[in-house]
Parts: sequence; C-alpha cells; structure tokens
Amino acid sequence: MGGTGTGERALVTGASGFVGGHVVRHLREHGYHVTASGRRGGALPAGDVHVGDLDDLARSDVPADVVVHCAALSSPWGPWSAFEHANVTGTARVLEYARRVGARRLVHVSSPGIYAAPRDRLDIREDQVDPSRPMNHYIRSKLHAEALLRAASGDPDGPEIVVLRPRGIVGAGDTGLVPRLLRVHDRVGVPLLRGGRGLVDLTAVENVAHAVRLAAEVPEAAGLAFNITNGDPRPFVELLDQLLTGLGVRPRYLRLPAGPVSALAAVLEAVCTVLPGQPEPPITRYTVSTITHSQTLDLTRARRVLGYEPVVGLDAALASYAVAGQRGRRVGEQPRD
Repeated sequence: MGGTGTGERALVTGASGFVGGHVVRHLREHGYHVTASGRRGGALPAGDVHVGDLDDLARSDVPADVVVHCAALSSPWGPWSAFEHANVTGTARVLEYARRVGARRLVHVSSPGIYAAPRDRLDIREDQVDPSRPMNHYIRSKLHAEALLRAASGDPDGPEIVVLRPRGIVGAGDTGLVPRLLRVHDRVGVPLLRGGRGLVDLTAVENVAHAVRLAAEVPEAAGLAFNITNGDPRPFVELLDQLLTGLGVRPRYLRLPAGPVSALAAVLEAVCTVLPGQPEPPITRYTVSTITHSQTLDLTRARRVLGYEPVVGLDAALASYAVAGQRGRRVGEQPRD
C-alpha cells in the first residue's frame, strides 16, 4: 500500500513537542487532514486535536489513515519504570490504536541512540545494532519498542510499519539538545574531550518532518527502518563554535581527559542509583560517549528507498535556532556571556 497524502487523514502523537509540532505543520502543508494528539491541549497546534495520553488514544475512534508516533520520554537518566511506561507500553498503545481505526501505515520515530557505544562508529547501517548492552534506560526502552513493532510487522490485520532514526535534531523551537548544552555551558563550560574532534551527525527538524512524510507515502518503505540525518557530520567543537557565535555567546570550554571523565561518570551513576530518589548524576556515561566519540549514520537506504535528501541545510538549521535565541533575549531573557 501507499498514499499521496492528498486528502488522507493522519494522527500525530507528541504533537505538542518540538518534532511532533513540525510534523503536524509539514503534513498539513502537503494535503493531509491532521489530528494533533498530546496531553497538553494548550500546547497543541491549532486545528483538529485529540487531548489525552496514549492510554486514552488506544480507546479512541479518531479516524486516521496514517499514524505518526513522535511521543516519547527522552532523557539520559531516570527509572526504568518511567521509560517502560512511556516508550514501550506507549508504543504498544499507539499500535493498538492504529489497528483499531484501520490505519494503513504507522511511522515510528525512534532513536539512533540504539547504536551508542563507547567508541567511534562511522557510517552505521540500520542493521548494525547491538541490543545486549544499552547505555541507559532510554536506549533500552527504544530497543524494546522497536522489537515490539518488528514482531507486529507483517500482521495482515495491522498497519504497515516504518521506523525512522533521526540523529541530533536541531532547529528553531528545540527544547532538548541545544538548551541542555547551553545550560552546561552557562554553569561550568562545555567539556571538550579529545579536543572536541568527535564527529557529530545532526538533523534539521524540517528534514525529520520531510522524512516522516516520505515514510508515510513510499510503498517500498513498509517494514523497514531508516537512518535520517543531514548527511553533514562535523567536529563537535566546530558545531559549538558556530552555534555559540550565532547566539552572541562567548564560548566556554573545559578541556578534560576522556578516560578519567568516563570513569567518573560510571562512579557517579553507580552512586546515584542507590541514593534515595535516584537523582540524575552531573554527567552520565552516555553523555560522555556522545561528546567524545564520533558517530555518523549511513543514509544509503533512506536515499535509495525513500528518495530522501535534506531540504534544509545544517547551517540554516543552526542559524534558525540562533535567530530564535537572539529574539528571546530581546524580549526579556538575560544574555549569556
């Protein structure tokens, strides 16, 4: 099966979030009748909405030909029960809903965090996943969610399933990746391990929305997973310099040895795990790995099957975030120095 989008009905979960909101707008611009679904009604894009959690959605009869699952709990730290409920049980609920309403296709936005390892990994293909040693509960939950969907793929009574793994999503409206970096920068400076030379593959949020639409429409995509990035990996320190300069912020870096920092992160995780409330440690092994080692994704399958190519360049994505940040300071935020 496959669709053109024109006149089709789509439901997007997590539509009050950064990625989900962009997906809603992009699909509407390309002829879909979109229902924006999420728990925070006031934050959902205007238009048709479904307010409620994923348990509510599973019982819903809101019609949809395409379901796009963007909702997730994304954090480097937290209890397994929270990630399991949000990302594993939540995905099962979305699949239940898609079956209930007879959707033809379910597009699941997953994470390339499932490739994470404490070493450089270049041109990673979609099949190069080692599920035996996830670096945190978030990654573990994403592995479980994908396994659940693989088991359901091919069910004649269920939707066709497509999985996307977009890496390092950036752009105006980002509330996760860049703000987290900026908070660390403001407090102590951004740690540079191995001189910040590790290659980082980022993705403009507009390109994620574009890939979602292709995944919804291309017949040959059914049953497959796809890496999505801008295909423009750059050293971590160069990206930071460009971003901070665009924001009018003087870079503050901490040049630290990678080995001892990684060992410290492991100790801090062990300590925080046994403390009451399991507070998030100042630094985690996953964070250390992310800013130390190169990770780039092979886009061959996305280009060949989906016809995917970025529609917004990385420089433009970083600039759009910088413009939004500068505007925010003009209306009352305190400037960073």
